[in-house]
Amino acid sequence: MAPLLADYFPILVFIGIAVVIAVAMVASSLIAARQNPYPDKLSAYECGFEAFTDARQRFDVRFYLVAILFIIFDLEVAFLFPWAVSLSEIGVFGFLSMLGFLGVLTVGFVYEWCKGALEWE
Repeated sequence: MAPLLADYFPILVFIGIAVVIAVAMVASSLIAARQNPYPDKLSAYECGFEAFTDARQRFDVRFYLVAILFIIFDLEVAFLFPWAVSLSEIGVFGFLSMLGFLGVLTVGFVYEWCKGALEWE
């Protein structure tokens, strides 16, 4: 084997195994599962509302935008906890670095807000 291929061979094996497992799972789901919905599945939700349309319709892009913004700000909070715990050890540089990080996120949030991406009609 060429040296370059030998270096990447384990990665190719893992990718091959992942593809085989993914195809096997999808195929077994199509073979083993019932593909016809029963009346209870098409009935009203637990809250009592009838389904407006099919559940497999396209979503508004704003749902995805709010989800992405949630992930970004959730990660921000995940970075704030260890920073707050170790603030006495990281000193002024760590403090200023986090202020820069929060500044960039604040500018992004204000930009999204000014563009009207968070407003619902």
